[in-house]
Amino acid sequence: MAATKTPGSATLTDATEAFAAEGCSSPHTWGNDAGDTYGRHDHSYHKVLFCLAGSIVFHTDDRDIELRAGDRLDLEPGTAHAATVGPGGCRCVEASR
Repeated sequence: MAATKTPGSATLTDATEAFAAEGCSSPHTWGNDAGDTYGRHDHSYHKVLFCLAGSIVFHTDDRDIELRAGDRLDLEPGTAHAATVGPGGCRCVEASR
């Protein structure tokens, strides 16, 4: 599957440890306000993202994937997606592998 959600309760420390164990790039954090959107795009790399606070919905060709605090999302290279930030905003950390 091009996009996989792993429900959980990951913290920034958990995410950083997962990135290191999986040989990911250096992680970076980002956040957005409620209702912010990202237009449809894709990446040439495998994207690994943890939602640390709030919520965000990723829109793929297959389905919508809602992430809440602690959840992980893996997007395989070339997976087209867009995103909509939830009503409480969001804070995420991501890396590539």
